[in-house]
Amino acid sequence: MMNRFEGPGGKEARIRYLDGDFQVTSPGAFVRCAVTGESIPLDELKYWSVVRQEPYVNATASLRREIEMHPEMCKRG
Repeated sequence: MMNRFEGPGGKEARIRYLDGDFQVTSPGAFVRCAVTGESIPLDELKYWSVVRQEPYVNATASLRREIEMHPEMCKRG
């Protein structure tokens, strides 16, 4: 049984993440979430970090990475 990323064009893409957009530098069908490792089809990619140049499967994963990188965000004054 083939998963949806196998077959022609079913390889991982290389992406350059820009403000509000991204540029495909190496063609492929998907990227992997930097936090969960889940595959994200390019047409569903909505969350990424320009600074870290990494994609996220959803807003929760994006927030999780921000908190990992900036633990002080969780401290209350």
